[in-house]
Amino acid sequence: MSGLAELIPTLPDPVRAVLRNAVWTYGRATSAVRPLPDFLILGAQKAGTTALYSYLRRHPSITGPSWKEVSYFDRHYARGEAWYRGNFPNKARTRGKLVGEASPSYLFHPLGPQRVRELVPEARLIALVRDPVDRAHSHYHDEVALGREPLLFESALAAEDERLRGEVERLVADPRYFSREWWSHAYQARGRYAEQLERWLAVFPQEQLLIVASDDLAAEPAETHARVLDFLGAAHQRLDAYPRVYEREYQPMKPETRERLAAEFDQPNRRLYELLGRELGWS
Repeated sequence: MSGLAELIPTLPDPVRAVLRNAVWTYGRATSAVRPLPDFLILGAQKAGTTALYSYLRRHPSITGPSWKEVSYFDRHYARGEAWYRGNFPNKARTRGKLVGEASPSYLFHPLGPQRVRELVPEARLIALVRDPVDRAHSHYHDEVALGREPLLFESALAAEDERLRGEVERLVADPRYFSREWWSHAYQARGRYAEQLERWLAVFPQEQLLIVASDDLAAEPAETHARVLDFLGAAHQRLDAYPRVYEREYQPMKPETRERLAAEFDQPNRRLYELLGRELGWS
């Protein structure tokens, strides 16, 4: 995959903002000659969406925006369809190719399914799910690294309910509202996958949604990549390597915190296993 899709998220915020605004302005002006996506990677955040999107973008018949995380159906919905189209390559470059994007908060957004259904009802949808205990810990450390989380992990978990109080209602009421708390501090809420997937399955048929365990992507990347290509209707392609993307090392979680989180996620995980018809071995 070319560098931009992986480079943009690592650039300093001011540089990223200038570059993206320039692309957005030009893209909106030329939106009439740009397609809507054939597929979306919905999330979950910190579950391998960047790696999977990187693998897919290496395919000669798959293309998409210059960077991951357009975030139209969650963060930028009020900008409108022309803005969204402006993120994609023009039709001359996409002819005969599948077009897709990956924005890992789509899965979690309360209005995501309805918004996607209204604009791209035939899109193929891919959701990745990761052990929610590890996902929460990884998410927390990203927020710390970004300077958006001053609390210790245990304190951030304890503060989550209060931080998120009323935020979903505000998101539903106002498409222009951006909730920093909902975006950054939903460590546990984002890991309750079944309730999120059920929202999507209430709007889309099951055959239009592929659920991928991030453990499968890590342990059997070539086989999982092939399964996703089959789902998208793309020819098989085996990559020379399947590198992990943005993998970080940080202090391990306290055993008592892990035990408590595992207990809290026990029932949500069982609900997910019933939905999948498969146990994932999270404990």
